[in-house]
Amino acid sequence: MSRVILIAAAIAAATPAAARAPRVGEPAPPATIVTYDGQKLSLADLRGQVVVLNFWATWCVPCRAELPLLDAAAAQARARGLRVFAVATENSVPPAYLNKLAAVLSFPLVRRMRGSYDMIDNAVPTNYVIDRAGVVRYASAGAFTVESINATLLPLLREPPPADAPAPGLAQASAVDPSSPR
Repeated sequence: MSRVILIAAAIAAATPAAARAPRVGEPAPPATIVTYDGQKLSLADLRGQVVVLNFWATWCVPCRAELPLLDAAAAQARARGLRVFAVATENSVPPAYLNKLAAVLSFPLVRRMRGSYDMIDNAVPTNYVIDRAGVVRYASAGAFTVESINATLLPLLREPPPADAPAPGLAQASAVDPSSPR
């Protein structure tokens, strides 16, 4: 029995840190994103910006309520360095449907993602927020509301980017109003 425990401990210790799930307060694990329109980005490319990774599914009612809120936030705060990426769960969306949705959103849908990011407790929606310095500042299963988007994102948008990251044109962060036009 103790031999099994030692082997399991050795395997766990040998697992690279990048394979670990993202944890709040720790550097964001590396990831590569391919958007629905074919753009390939790494999280390292997005350093200096606030990044939201949103895992969702078409059958998820809270996800369908959350997407318009994220769209409004992305449209209003992109110039201040907010980047939102929506990752549909595998096989939840036919490609033809994604075409139509991608055409109306102000942020990209993700076709493929590599990295240790996944749904928390297998729940959708799941959101990860990474600050300008590349640190995970929020990781939660459950839909954002206007209030939680503002409480989570506004302080991060007010933070200056690290000295080694390009400034994304910071302006004073203001509350997101999902009813206002883009």
